[in-house]
Amino acid sequence: MTESVLDGRNAIVTGAGAGIGRATALRLATGGARVLVADLDAEAAENVAGEIRASGGTALTVAGDLSHQEVADEVVSAATEGLGGIDILVNNAGIMDDLSATADVSDAVWERLLRVDLTAPFLLTRAALPAMLEQGRGSIVFTASEASLRGSASGTAYTVAKHGLVGLVRSTAVMYRERGIRANAVAPGGTATSISVDPTGSPAGPTALGNYAANIGRVAEPSELAAAIAFLASDAASNISGAILPVDNGWSAV
Repeated sequence: MTESVLDGRNAIVTGAGAGIGRATALRLATGGARVLVADLDAEAAENVAGEIRASGGTALTVAGDLSHQEVADEVVSAATEGLGGIDILVNNAGIMDDLSATADVSDAVWERLLRVDLTAPFLLTRAALPAMLEQGRGSIVFTASEASLRGSASGTAYTVAKHGLVGLVRSTAVMYRERGIRANAVAPGGTATSISVDPTGSPAGPTALGNYAANIGRVAEPSELAAAIAFLASDAASNISGAILPVDNGWSAV
């Protein structure tokens, strides 16, 4: 599927140095897309770009904290100048909280979670939209979470950030649907990535982790999320916008 509908497209993937982001960058490149690999870790980003180039693809890198506008602007400039445009934006980068409940969330955790998991994808989407609108097309895919669908999959800060991300997806989809822009999200359940969480620092942590473990089922491979993201990014999903697609082994049906 992806080989024909992604050929020659220009894509940005954030958090692409590992996990779902890495798998997505490789999947899009296999489908023929030129990929800008964005990650906080410069070495990890270059390693993934190297994998793409070794397979005959085209890849650039930008390293930095996307919660800062100047980094978002650098990513957009690198894609438009180095790749020739932006057809696909995958807002994947994110961090987990400590599973703390509302009364126990520190200012530092709250502000960092909202900044990285919600403000950063907003900043990059806002920066990329002018280029997409100028060419009259664009597909934006966000990595939401099972926590964006319910209140029992994580701590308060992460849950709020991911619920806010769903609002960003849906608002963007509606605001730009007559101008060739689509916005969708995947909502992963348990996925085998390097992100880990220590629930012992929060009184509610063990309960939250227990709710998670009771419903997770089979843990997904990052490539399974990448396949769903590639589908939503591609013309195969040309009439899909504003959708939140669970990729969670049926957790959302429980």
